[in-house]
Amino acid sequence: MDSVLRVQARIGQRALLLTTAALPLTGWAVHAVALHKQLATTRKGPLTGLLRRDSYTARARRLLARHGDDTAVVIVDQDHFKAVNDDFGHPAGDAVLTATAARLTAWAGPRASIGRLGGDEFAVVLELPAARLEQRLTQLVSMLHTPVVLEDGRTVDVAASVGAASPRTVGSRDLTVLQRVADAALYDGKHSGRAVVASPAHTTVPSINGRRAGRPGTSMWGRAA
Repeated sequence: MDSVLRVQARIGQRALLLTTAALPLTGWAVHAVALHKQLATTRKGPLTGLLRRDSYTARARRLLARHGDDTAVVIVDQDHFKAVNDDFGHPAGDAVLTATAARLTAWAGPRASIGRLGGDEFAVVLELPAARLEQRLTQLVSMLHTPVVLEDGRTVDVAASVGAASPRTVGSRDLTVLQRVADAALYDGKHSGRAVVASPAHTTVPSINGRRAGRPGTSMWGRAA
């Protein structure tokens, strides 16, 4: 009987040691998960949930390096956004920005790099062959022109201008160059209700600090990427 008790005691001690040894590992695992969630939060903007500039840029450059000519850089700029804030209030403006972010995410998919560059301007970098570019951009414009319904039931008519550039057309895989050229294409079609795909001519548009010369805020912005 004593031998049985001694065996049971040894088994109990081993179980206790294993449990005690596992506790730090479990604690580190919980800490790692919490840290990952915290880092993910700092990489994204609190309003839109889109990547902040640094995270967007890093991911965009990886996509360009991986997919090369089968990549598209898309710049989106809300039309008449100030009027939304003036007529409906800033919470409505926030709702429009949030809706735009959700629509860009749905359009581009989880593998794309989607960021809010600032204000009402967004950027998307995704794998998209040139043969499908115009069709997909037409789809995007339609999504971005869908009215936004506010929590109080009011409806806000929205629109956005869209410009796109591809490395094959621009002759560069540099993100800053592609964004500048896509921005120039966007302003060629501003308020037209259609997306504009950059041509080689857009590469010659003057720029300041990596952005189209003459656009609002050019003198205050740093490099586009």
